[in-house]
Amino acid sequence: MTEFGFIDSIRRLFAALPDNGFEGIGDDCAVLPLGDGTSLLFTADLLTEGVHFLRAATTARELGRKSLAVNLSDIAAMGARPVATLLSLALPADAEDAWAAEFMEGYRELSARYGAALVGGDTTRSAGGITINVTAIGRAPDAHVKRRDAAREGDIVFVAGELGASGAGLRDILAGRYDTPLAAVHRNPEPQVGEGAWLGARSEVHAMMDLSDGLASDLGHILDRSSAGAEVELSLIPVAPGSDLRTAACGGEDYKLLLTADPSAADRLAADYLARFGSPLYPLGRITARPGLVWLRDGRPEPLDWHGFEHF
Repeated sequence: MTEFGFIDSIRRLFAALPDNGFEGIGDDCAVLPLGDGTSLLFTADLLTEGVHFLRAATTARELGRKSLAVNLSDIAAMGARPVATLLSLALPADAEDAWAAEFMEGYRELSARYGAALVGGDTTRSAGGITINVTAIGRAPDAHVKRRDAAREGDIVFVAGELGASGAGLRDILAGRYDTPLAAVHRNPEPQVGEGAWLGARSEVHAMMDLSDGLASDLGHILDRSSAGAEVELSLIPVAPGSDLRTAACGGEDYKLLLTADPSAADRLAADYLARFGSPLYPLGRITARPGLVWLRDGRPEPLDWHGFEHF
């Protein structure tokens, strides 16, 4: 069973149960419209020692920041701003006391930056490694909430930053090179919180999500949900210094925003984004009616069997 096959089986299993007003599985967050023109958004992520991080390669403070950052990225991906989080920790005996205190300092640092209250959670002893679970809650006007199923034929596909630095950093870490600049990027993702809220307010932005598993996989999620296809020009993918094209397309944990926008307003959107944030939106290609992701090299199809990260 693949990760997304398992998720699909869960969706089917629970399909007949009442949704109690929630928009459920399928986007970066579950959405609960409040009836006052705004919605609450909920997301949860796990980080497990030995799978998502190596304790020898990261400080407790960095891990505290990262565990929150990856959840705030999901909130940003739907055009919302974070308001609160819940944190649950399973800690072995050698990660209590000083390690746990440092972890919480990192978590608090990012919470303070984005005004997200820590409002609950749980703690327990672990017989093995560290497990971290964060639930983040965001809020946005209903009209600002962006979903994966809204891409339209002809939309321009944009990414809000260079790709591949985190994947190259993971490669360094796995090779035992913990002190490289790219390894630091991997350990310290920066969620695009302000950018996500700004893009959420732009009506020309249609679909949006964050890049956690890699462009090759994550763009596929938008295409699947939107019943559409895309053509992506390889030469337009913004490869981060120190990385390479395949890592930029397939490596995970970049946490940059991926979006589609009305072609008639795409140039203005990109110009306004550059003026607001001082960094570009990178156009990669277009949404097509024909299903599937087609890689182009100089305008010609390139047969590449590229995939992003899958958990199992």
